[in-house]
Amino acid sequence: MSEKKASFSIPSLLAIVAAILSFNVGAIGGLLLAAVAFIFGALGIVLALSPKTRGGGLSILAVLLSFIGVIAAIIKAIMWLMSLG
Repeated sequence: MSEKKASFSIPSLLAIVAAILSFNVGAIGGLLLAAVAFIFGALGIVLALSPKTRGGGLSILAVLLSFIGVIAAIIKAIMWLMSLG
């Protein structure tokens, strides 16, 4: 029997990419990408429970970064609103 090496799940990879990109866009885009990162990160955590799939740590990092991304998006929105007045 050949044993297949465990690989990263696609949701965990998408989650970390979305979390990183959430810091590089405006407030609305950052908020949307942070939400995507959270959803895919949660899915990646569930999938990582399987011994055939890696990416649990990466998914947890993406979920944490998504929370920070939401805070950053809120700060960007407040700064934008303050610049209008």
